[in-house]
Amino acid sequence: MKKNIAVIMGGFSGEAEVSLKSGSVVAAHLNKEKYTPYLIRIDKVRWVYTDEQGNEYDIDKNDFSLTIKGEKIKFAAVFNAIHGTPGEDGYLQAYFKLIGLPLTGCSMYASALTFNKRDMLSVLKPFGILSAPSYYLNKGEDYNTADIVAKLGLPCFVKANKSGSSLGTYKVYDEDKIPEAIEKAFQVDDEILIEGFLNGTEVSIGVINYKGETKVLPMTEIISENDFFDYEAKYLGKSKEITPARLSPEMTDKINTLAERVYRLLKMEGFSRSEFIIVDDTPYLLEMNTTPGLTETSLLPQQAKVAGISLEALFESEIERVINK
Repeated sequence: MKKNIAVIMGGFSGEAEVSLKSGSVVAAHLNKEKYTPYLIRIDKVRWVYTDEQGNEYDIDKNDFSLTIKGEKIKFAAVFNAIHGTPGEDGYLQAYFKLIGLPLTGCSMYASALTFNKRDMLSVLKPFGILSAPSYYLNKGEDYNTADIVAKLGLPCFVKANKSGSSLGTYKVYDEDKIPEAIEKAFQVDDEILIEGFLNGTEVSIGVINYKGETKVLPMTEIISENDFFDYEAKYLGKSKEITPARLSPEMTDKINTLAERVYRLLKMEGFSRSEFIIVDDTPYLLEMNTTPGLTETSLLPQQAKVAGISLEALFESEIERVINK
């Protein structure tokens, strides 16, 4: 008997459009002999399923079910394709845990922790995981740009702390431009992470649970046409992505081991994609994504393809993992 799978997409952030593409790809690549996918958009106003004829059906949030023509439809599992809030920061993880419906990906705590860049890097620091020198700032706090420059140097990155897809991230070359970048970042989040610039090779590496085992995927080397790997570079073709990355076997092994260690330290499950900058043979962790992009051209699917894993097999493994958990 085929299993009904809800594929949730959309969300409340600027990443919603990317999420809609990821959700559509997931639904398209599910094995239709095993699963019946339902694409469900989640936004602040409605949680809604739209059928092929354009008819809309609201989700019953009491048990996350649908009623179509008098028939109540329940789901065997939910596939999370929401980037950003509320799908990548713990909110929906908590909801589905409370109603007892299997959701792909990691736990509520792991999701909330990794979405908060400052907290994640702080938790990992005692374990020897290196990151860029940083300066924290909350909305409403006073700051001194001279202190920031003295600690971090220039250029530096001003980042919205709880945000993805490089939204609210600005590279600043001059001290007098820091206040403007801070003001813009505060439009995205009420917490800011300011980091020193690391001049090196940027790589992205997926670590996943695949068929019951933790698997490190081939790394991607990122060469941005823009000043850094921003939204345009990620989604509008303004970057060159090389998989596998052009690294020595020794450095590849080093980062593979480090990425898997971070995955285990954070008690991760499901899919993850971590970004590192390599400076003078030393890797520095930038961030981890727990709901990475899942279109055919996204980094994690690129890496899975090089590893010989099809999208159908990738998605099925994760669905069966949470159903059988």
